[in-house]
This record gives sequence, structure tokens and C-alpha cells, in this order.
Amino acid sequence: MTVERGDVTARRNNGRKRPKGYADWSPQAPARALLGQVEEILAEYADHLPLSVRQIFYRLVGRFDYEKTENAYERLSDKLVRARRARLIDFDAIRDDGVVTISPDWYLDVEDFWDQAARRARSYRRDREAGQPQLIELWCESAGMLPQLARVAAEFSIPVYSASGFLSLTATRQIADRALDGTRPTVLLHVGDLDPSGQSIFDAIAADAAAFVEADRVIQTLRIEPVRVALTAAQVSAYELPTAPAKATDGRSASWEGGTCQVEALAPDDLAAIVREAITSRMDMVRFAAEVTRESDDRRELLWSLPAGGTA
Repeated sequence: MTVERGDVTARRNNGRKRPKGYADWSPQAPARALLGQVEEILAEYADHLPLSVRQIFYRLVGRFDYEKTENAYERLSDKLVRARRARLIDFDAIRDDGVVTISPDWYLDVEDFWDQAARRARSYRRDREAGQPQLIELWCESAGMLPQLARVAAEFSIPVYSASGFLSLTATRQIADRALDGTRPTVLLHVGDLDPSGQSIFDAIAADAAAFVEADRVIQTLRIEPVRVALTAAQVSAYELPTAPAKATDGRSASWEGGTCQVEALAPDDLAAIVREAITSRMDMVRFAAEVTRESDDRRELLWSLPAGGTA
């Protein structure tokens, strides 16, 4: 089964400083009562967890006469974020993702199964990041750039993610969980616009995930290292890219120096070369070559093990 998710972020922060990682919270009586109702709903639907924030909202409306307005929904979203950061509600109980697409696996018949098995064997790939000193993830600001960047990253078994805005708490926590599920540091390579928003978005994501890792790690070598791959001021100058003043409506522009530039202004082949260099400079290429050789040997073994009808 294949699951694809598009993450979104909570839309309001009610004027508070955005927390990083876990954050203590002592809710007032109304908020405690609301969280109690949420716990009842989570218990009732325990076999269907995780629930989305929108699902919880409608259960509250139907069962507890919770206010059915967009403002009420945003207040609920805010409280559920605070409750998870305060460890009052399990992270795994709630998803605040956007679109979720589920594609089931199926076969026409046994022959079709073996045909698909043969196709998978012919395209067999090992994890080419295995044995590397770091775990690398590639992040881009624009979802539209995912296919282009994936073509570069796929050769190295590096996943590519998009963050077009501040990530949901669930997605940020998943970054931390991936980093904690191993024994090596995680490097987040980032491709985004050169502007106040593009920079602050990635900084916030990396700092938030890093705070979770620091709190939960049992191996001191586990950490998250953010790396800005593109777009940088030096690249704008080197490739003579067009710039524009920072938007006056963006509150972060006050401390911004120089012009702004969209990463799409960089030629695709130049961007691919920059990303490839950023990846290979952080990999042990001797180990990488060894994994590619093992992959070829594994593929031959898999093809030999298939029934004759599935190797055509």
C-alpha cells in the first residue's frame, strides 16, 4: 500500500512566540475541560487512530455542542498543538496533515503477481545511503520542484520532501523520529527562495525538529544539521540572477540585507549540479560504489529465483 501525504501548518499562533520541541503548558479550566472531551473522543475511536484535527472538531460539535465556526476550529488546532508539545496528548493520536492519498496494492491473478515481481526485481535498488556517515534528506520550498530534485536524489537513495509553509507539528515530529531511528547524524539539505520567508521557514523547521532530537536522543551523536544548498546570495551573484527588494509587508524584511530572488530563477541544470555536489560532498563515495555493486549482484540473484513465467 502506498500512502502520500501533503502537510500543512497551523494557521495561527495567537501572537505567542513559536515554541521549539516540547513546551510546558498548564491549561486553564476551560482548556482542561476541552482536552478532557478530546480524550473521550480519542478513547472512543481508539481503533481508528490517528484522527485528524478536523475529525476531532466535528466529533466535538456533534457530541459536546462545540462551536461550529472556523475560529473555533483554529482555537482547537492551537490547543491540540500545545497539548502535544506539553505531552498531554500522544503525538501518534492526531494527524494535522493536509491531503492524504491511499493507493492499495492489487493483482489481476497469480501470473500478474509474478510479472510484477519480475519488474520489481529488474528495478531492485539497495539503500545506497547504507554505511554512510550521515543520513541525508533533501527539502525544497516548492512542491513543484519535487520531480526535478528527486531525479538527482534518487541515484543516492535520498528522499525529497517539500515544505511550502511552516510544517505541521506531525511532520516536524516525523523528521525528529527519522533522525532518532539510527546512530548517525541527520543532514537536512534545503533548496528555497532567497528571501526572509524562505529562510525563516527552513530555520524554524530545523530548529523545532532538532529540539525534539536533543530531548529524546539516547546517543549523543544523534543531531540534526541544517544546510542551505540554494538559493544563496553568492549563487545569485555568480549566476547573475535577477533580484527584487524584500516585501515591505513581510515583518521579517526589517532585518533582511540585500535583494531577494526565487530559486526558479536558477537554471535547472545548474540547480541539479549544485544539489548533486552538496550530496556527494557529504557521502563516502567508496562505500556508495560498493552498495551499487552489491545491488547488481542482488538483482541477478532475485531474477534467477523467479519462476520462468515471471522473468519474461
